[in-house]
Amino acid sequence: KAFHASNGVDKIRNSFLIQADIEKEKIIMRKFLIVIEKAGKNYSAYSPDLPGCIATGKTRREAEKRMYQAIKMHINGLKEDNLPIPQSSASAEYVLVS
Repeated sequence: KAFHASNGVDKIRNSFLIQADIEKEKIIMRKFLIVIEKAGKNYSAYSPDLPGCIATGKTRREAEKRMYQAIKMHINGLKEDNLPIPQSSASAEYVLVS
């Protein structure tokens, strides 16, 4: 289940936490930005911090849920291959223009 941040800069809707590791009864959570875009009749999602990790859905919510699953699978694959899990460095901000 995705846990949405709720204060400060963390109010970015497309930002959510996923469980990355469980070590010695300690849950380590990592936050990855996802971008969801309207793509014709469906939605597509990706994470700038996880190249190649993408998902689609008929609705925005479905794309978000599938992206959560894709990130979990991506991280599990990195672990299985003994590859490092990238640190999240992407951010997003809205700007107002007139």
